[in-house]
Amino acid sequence: MENPVGTVTVEQAWGTFEDGTPIARWVLDDGRVRVGLVEHGARIQSVLVPDRDGNLVDVVLGFSDLAPYTAKGRSFGATIGRFANRIRGGTFTLDGISFAVPPTDRGNAIHGGPHPFSERRWSAHPVEGACGVRFSLLSPDGDNGFPGNLSVHVSYVLRGGVLTVLASATTDSTTVVNLTNHAYWNLAGDGAGTVDAQLVQVAADRFLPVDDSGLPTGEFRPVEGTPFDLREPVPVGYRVDLEDEQLARGKGFDHCFVLADVPGGRRDVTFAAKVEEPVSGRTLEVWTDQPGVQFFTGGSLAGTLVGKAGQTYGPRAGFALEAQGFPDAPNHPEFPTTVLQPGEEFRTVTEFRFGLA
Repeated sequence: MENPVGTVTVEQAWGTFEDGTPIARWVLDDGRVRVGLVEHGARIQSVLVPDRDGNLVDVVLGFSDLAPYTAKGRSFGATIGRFANRIRGGTFTLDGISFAVPPTDRGNAIHGGPHPFSERRWSAHPVEGACGVRFSLLSPDGDNGFPGNLSVHVSYVLRGGVLTVLASATTDSTTVVNLTNHAYWNLAGDGAGTVDAQLVQVAADRFLPVDDSGLPTGEFRPVEGTPFDLREPVPVGYRVDLEDEQLARGKGFDHCFVLADVPGGRRDVTFAAKVEEPVSGRTLEVWTDQPGVQFFTGGSLAGTLVGKAGQTYGPRAGFALEAQGFPDAPNHPEFPTTVLQPGEEFRTVTEFRFGLA
């Protein structure tokens, strides 16, 4: 289907679940950037962007068919929820009532627990008057231990080389919500080796240090004088290999950088981070209204998954910049709240801006 700002096409039977449920793949094309989106996990499956010579290369790690996504690649490019990142012990309290999410990582719940949003089939419809697709999901009360029937919508809209992700949610009972996208990027191209030479910049004066299980300690630590000072562009590999307790705990960077002034964490859509690939000239900027961005250099990628380009994904095969609320926020009153009440609407906007240096 055509519209004034690009084209939206759909491959209805891109894959199928074991029960035969078809999974569609949608493609957005604004004449400069081409984005593939999959109903399984409401995920970004591919993003083709030009280099200085106009050559299109896919800069998102992922797979050519559904099977790897339903096996060990559940987070690649996916919408993460109900609660992105970690919750200590999987437990939290709301209005004096304790709730438990089954632990999935070192005794903690990560990315929503077992069978999270990234493993669900989302319904999808084109966005009227735009080059975009809107994904929708109903998460029932008690889903993975979370309270409330949660109605979630995630829209991807492509225009002028900018992929805008708009997420919203409503609930009929007090709950917690933290949504993000978990795309792994490599601006040299999927399967092109590590991202060590790519220049990263994060507009944050502080970050959240973590303990041995990857949970924030509650400290807001200044980046100045640490390897986490990314306020000016620096090669990813130059910092990752430095001797530092926090880098060792994250197997590189796997930390939330503080974008907001806190305590409320509210901010307009503002520049958060930029990565540049020097050879091709490709750049990616992240703009968001979220209070934090998790910078992850893929230290846990073990080289067991083979991507679209036929290469295995090992440590630093890609990086993630996940705009989100703070990890374990339900257990940290000093963090911006992630509580959603009936009658309220959770809304967030993140922009991935593709360009050339």
